[in-house]
Amino acid sequence: MLDVIRSILLYSWRKYDYVILRYLMGTAYLPSPIHKIAYKFFAIWVPKSNFMFFLDVSQEEAYKRIMHTRKMLEMFESLEELEKIRRRALTLALMGNWKIVDANKPITDVHGKLIEALKLKKTE
Repeated sequence: MLDVIRSILLYSWRKYDYVILRYLMGTAYLPSPIHKIAYKFFAIWVPKSNFMFFLDVSQEEAYKRIMHTRKMLEMFESLEELEKIRRRALTLALMGNWKIVDANKPITDVHGKLIEALKLKKTE
């Protein structure tokens, strides 16, 4: 929580070309329905971009990637918990009008979708 407040105080006044935002989706880990309330609260205060992307992966793909990069799992990294968190995060992404991108695909495909979406957004 303190890292969120620190980031808001230090960086919200600066102008950047990009913002990597994990704080809003971090609220998906909170119990239901608190996650929605926390999301709405942080959405007011956390710096945001005009281009909000949610890189969606299935719980199976997320688990596979976690197992490939680490030996120890965290408490939210079982298939059951990943599925629950994914559902909550997708709900939040829809609430916040995020562009949902299928990130189960190879990184080059995901990159292409992001570039395509940015180009479309720029012409709007």
